[in-house]
Amino acid sequence: MKLEVVVVPVSDVDRAKDFYTGLGWRLDADVATGTDFRVVQVTPPGSPASVIFGTSVSSQAPGSARGLHLIVDDITAAHGELKRLGAEPSEVFHDAGGVFHHAGTDARVPGPDPQRGSYASFLSFSDPDGNGWVLQEITSRLPGRLDPAVTAFSSTADLAAALRRAAAAHGEHEARIGAEDPDWPDWYADYMVRELAGAKLPS
Repeated sequence: MKLEVVVVPVSDVDRAKDFYTGLGWRLDADVATGTDFRVVQVTPPGSPASVIFGTSVSSQAPGSARGLHLIVDDITAAHGELKRLGAEPSEVFHDAGGVFHHAGTDARVPGPDPQRGSYASFLSFSDPDGNGWVLQEITSRLPGRLDPAVTAFSSTADLAAALRRAAAAHGEHEARIGAEDPDWPDWYADYMVRELAGAKLPS
C-alpha cells in the first residue's frame, strides 16, 4: 500500500491553487462537475504523493490540517526558496528533545540541529487558510527505511550527486584492489541502491 493523496481543506480553491502552484508544485488536475464539486490536484516536486483540495472534497474545517511533512535534503536552501516564493516560512529550528518536533511551537530551538543530524532540522509554513506544513531535513535514511527494490531519485541533480558519491567511493575501491574494476556499473548500482536504502555500503 502506498500513500497516494492527502486531502487539504481550503476555503478559496483558486487562492489555494495559486499558492501551491506558485511554490512550483505540479498542477495535475482541475476538474469541476458543477458549481458544487471541484477537485484540484497538485504534487510537490519529486514527491510520489499528491495533494488534493477543492469544493466538497473534505468535511474538515478549512485550515485545520496540521503536521503535513515535506522532506528536503538541505533545510537552509529550502528556507531561502520558500521565502523567495512568498510562503513566509518560519526560521529553521530543531527540537529540544532531539527525537521529533513537538506540536505547535513547543520546545523549538532556533537554528538547525548543531550536529546537522539527519531527521533533526525543521521549518514550518502555512497556506493561506492556515493548513500547516513542516519541512524536515533528511540527508541519509536509517537502515531499513527504504525498500532497496525500489530506487528513485527526485531530480536529475539528486541522481548526479549520487553518481558523484559513487564515483568517489569506487575510486577508493579500485585503489584498495590495485586494479581497474571492469564491473564498475554493477558496483555503482549496488552502491547507489544501498546508500538510498540506508544499508551497509560496499567496500
